[in-house]
Amino acid sequence: MRDIEITKACLEFIDSQNQRVVDKFFQLIDVITEVRIINTNFVKKLKSSKFYELRIKAGNEYRVIIFAIDHLNFNECQKAVCLYGFQKKSNKDYAKAIKQAERILEMYLSENK
Repeated sequence: MRDIEITKACLEFIDSQNQRVVDKFFQLIDVITEVRIINTNFVKKLKSSKFYELRIKAGNEYRVIIFAIDHLNFNECQKAVCLYGFQKKSNKDYAKAIKQAERILEMYLSENK
């Protein structure tokens, strides 16, 4: 069983989407909480970063950046945090999203010491 926290920034993004995206997000959170080994269709490591992406396919491509707190490998972690969500329109969207996720992670870690 994995503990998944969701930051305010991530919840605000999810809440601003249509109901189908909201439902899929929470279904995926349930899955990654209960299932130890997660298929890369749902959670995939972002190259050249310490983050993973939660992949939500609901008409458009939505992504939520996740950080595994207690292990470098998401499948081995017991605690993770959903940091930041965005709609993927191109691969260029990742650089901006990762920078934002890094800022949110910094704040999250300083608040949860």
